Amino acid sequence: MHGHHELVRTVPLGSGAMKVLVTGGAGYLGSITAKALEQAGHTPVILDSLLTGPRVFVKDRIFYEGDIADRDLLARIVEEHPDIDCTIHMAARIVVPESVEKPYEYYRDNVAKSLEMFDQLVRLGKPRVVFSSSASLYALTPEFEVTEADGLAPQSPYARTKGMMESVLQDMCAATELRAVILRYFNPIGSDPDLESGIYAREPSHVIGQLVMAAQGLKDSFTITGTEHPTRDGTGIRDYIHVWDLAKAHVAAVERFDDVLATVDAPSTVINIGTGAGVTVLELIAAFERVFGEKVPTTTAPPRPGDAVGAYANVDKARDVLGWTADHTLDEGIASALAWGSKRKEILGYA
Repeated sequence: MHGHHELVRTVPLGSGAMKVLVTGGAGYLGSITAKALEQAGHTPVILDSLLTGPRVFVKDRIFYEGDIADRDLLARIVEEHPDIDCTIHMAARIVVPESVEKPYEYYRDNVAKSLEMFDQLVRLGKPRVVFSSSASLYALTPEFEVTEADGLAPQSPYARTKGMMESVLQDMCAATELRAVILRYFNPIGSDPDLESGIYAREPSHVIGQLVMAAQGLKDSFTITGTEHPTRDGTGIRDYIHVWDLAKAHVAAVERFDDVLATVDAPSTVINIGTGAGVTVLELIAAFERVFGEKVPTTTAPPRPGDAVGAYANVDKARDVLGWTADHTLDEGIASALAWGSKRKEILGYA
C-alpha cells in the first residue's frame, strides 16, 4: 500500500473480526449483506436515512439513523467505533424510471452526498470503501458477455450517477489516502436464507413479482418486451445473481481488501459480481414455471424506451482477485424470492 501509515494495522485486515460501516444497511441488499458479515464473524454498523429501507430490517444491529453527508454524524460514528476497518457504501436511490423524473434528487443523493462522505472518511482516517456500482453502466457488446475493461454507456440518470461515482473514486484514490473496491452488481434476486429480509417495495416492479402476479391471475399476463433482440431466442438477456451470493461477495471484498488492491497494484479497482451465465427472458419464465409449478400467461410487446438487450458478467476477475464465485442456481434464487413473497407480510405488515 505504498507505505501510507494510515493503512498500517497491527493485525492484517481480514485475519480476525472486523467492524464494518454499512451505509444503506436497512435496505434489501444492505440488510442481507449485514447478516453475511455477522455470519463471517464481523460486526456491521448500520447508517441509513430510512428514506426507503424499513427500520425492521436493521433488527438489533448497531444503528445510526441519518444522512451519509452529515460530517458530524460520521465523526461521531468513528469516535464511538474507532475500530471500523472498512465502509461498504450501498446507500443510494435506485429506481431507474424515478431517476428520469427526479434527476436533481438522484445526483444530489447519489453523487454530491457520496462525495462529502468520501472526503470525510479520508479525514477521519477510514479510507477503505467497498462501493456498490451497477452493470447498467455497460455499453452493449455483440457477445453480451462483459468484462470490467469493456466500454460504458449508462442509459439513465441512475446509471450515470453510478458511473460518476466510479470516476470520483478513481480520481480521489489516485490523489488521497482513499482506497476503493468497486463492485458492479448484475441482477440480484431472492432473499436472505432465513427469510428475515428481502424485496420490500409495495408494488413489485421487479420481474419475479410480475411473474407471480401473472401466474396467480392478479395480472392478465406477463409482458415480454422485445422479441427481436439478437439473442438465442430473441428476448433480452440478464445475469441473475442470488442475493446471498452477492452478500458474500461483500464479505470477501472486505476481508481481502488490501490483498485485492495489492494484486492489481492500484489504489482502486472494479470487479463484476454476477454468475457468469446469461439468462434470456424466455429461459427465466421457464425456470419460474418449473419452480412455481404454474404456467405464466404471456404477451409480447415492442421494447420500451431505454430497454437494453442486456449483458452477463465475465466473472474471471472476481474468481482470481476476490476468490469468490456465485454458487446458487437460478432456480434457487426464484424459490428464495417466492418464499420471501409469502413470508414478508408478517415482517413488513403488508404483502
